Amino acid sequence: MSDSPTDPNSVNPDAPPNNQRQRASQLAQALRHELHKAVIGQHDVVDGLLTALIAGGHVLVEGVPGLGKTLLVRALARCFGGDFARIQFTPDL
Repeated sequence: MSDSPTDPNSVNPDAPPNNQRQRASQLAQALRHELHKAVIGQHDVVDGLLTALIAGGHVLVEGVPGLGKTLLVRALARCFGGDFARIQFTPDL
């Protein structure tokens, strides 16, 4: 037995599959909730972003100005404790 505290966000690989799925679902719902706090009314965009990330894919966020793309990606980076950087360009480049 170890005296070190366990990370409440870690997933135990020896846990039954149902517990792992339930924990993964809880984490995804918590992430969705945090993103919806930052970006209001963009449910499909948030769900698509989370689906791509869970599937291990990449995401290119495109759209007209003012839809909250940068805000969404900043919020996502903040949820993971990551860094945020963006490449901004116009079609004439």
